[in-house]
Amino acid sequence: MELVLKLKKRSSENNPIRIGIVGCGQMGSGLAHTINNIEGMRVAAIADIAVERGIQTYTEMGHSADEIVVTEHIGKAQDAIKAGKVVVMPDAFQMPVLESLESLVEVTGVPDIGARVAYDSIMNRKPIIMLNVETDITIGVYLDRLARKMGSVYTVASGDEPGVCKMLYEQAILMSFEVVTLGKGKNNVINLEATPESCAEEAASKDMNPKMLSAFKDGTKTMVEMAAVSNATGLVPDVPGMHGPKVEVNDLLKVFIPAADGGLFSKSGVVDYSTGAIAPGVFAVVRSYDARIRKEMKFITLADGPYYLHFRPYHLCDLETPQSIAEAVLLGEVTVTASAMHSEVVCTAKRNLKPGEKLGGIGGTDWYGKIMTYPDARAQKAVPIGIGANAVVRNPIPKGTIITENDVALDDSTFVYKLRRLQDAM
Repeated sequence: MELVLKLKKRSSENNPIRIGIVGCGQMGSGLAHTINNIEGMRVAAIADIAVERGIQTYTEMGHSADEIVVTEHIGKAQDAIKAGKVVVMPDAFQMPVLESLESLVEVTGVPDIGARVAYDSIMNRKPIIMLNVETDITIGVYLDRLARKMGSVYTVASGDEPGVCKMLYEQAILMSFEVVTLGKGKNNVINLEATPESCAEEAASKDMNPKMLSAFKDGTKTMVEMAAVSNATGLVPDVPGMHGPKVEVNDLLKVFIPAADGGLFSKSGVVDYSTGAIAPGVFAVVRSYDARIRKEMKFITLADGPYYLHFRPYHLCDLETPQSIAEAVLLGEVTVTASAMHSEVVCTAKRNLKPGEKLGGIGGTDWYGKIMTYPDARAQKAVPIGIGANAVVRNPIPKGTIITENDVALDDSTFVYKLRRLQDAM
């Protein structure tokens, strides 16, 4: 691909890829620092409702106060970027129309914001790289098809589990293997009762948003990540919520295979996760019955087969995202997108919910996400997590019950809701 050489050429021409980052929390600021150290790339603008985050990030990156322009006006932002300065904006929705930006990275984790930023970026033919996987699993099929129609690029970023799992998947297919399982490691057992309040102390010690930490602990983030993998590959969860056993790396080949061969699954071609020492890695269990391939694998790896493990002991989150940016801008390539809706992550009551209550969002106190196959979710009219926020409860919903559209009145005013309905109608 020669991405580094292409970036060096851009740098030598004083024409770095000018990038806008939407959301400057832990991931967004980390990404900004990473890009700041890459020749041929430049963080030209940051959008965050708390502008002090963007200012602090630019200051930490070595920009003086005179170089940082805080503005709500598109024209002033455009002029500042052309003059070689950097911009902080409070309104994320202005970023896609900034002509000086060549690409955007969406890092808010809020489905409705992600939907609007991605849609507007595509309509302005500006490549959009998503670290907001919550938006992708809700309307990624629609956004991908729209981007291809418009001649733009929509992609989930490398570094997060969907991107690195997709890499393992494609490598396996291109080596002629059947992919039996794609999985990730989770560093703790799921706690379905986690809330921002119960996570507050740990979140403060890790400089995290407590809602974000709650979404990790209650399993929603794991469900989201593996749903994105599912929708990109066609592999599906074996059971709702997946199995999630604690398995050491050396035992993955014994457990993450079909039950017919002594494993856990009812079939081949699944997504799942494991807790314990395997985190923060990702893995693929693959299979070949071809005698010559097995002979090659025996010679190269000493493994007998027919099952083989492809294991990557890490994923590096925002540190790997610049590769997706470079591929999107320089090559017009995607890292991972939803080819179709194979899986859905649905709202499941975290507590007993009463009529009249308005539900919060991801990582809150009201519901957690559970992965299930898309046909099953549709049949039950289960509420996708991307449109679950602000729903008003109609009927009593017991703790642990999947929330359906019969049980709640959804907030139909949001942009993500409207795009989801367009996607459903496709």
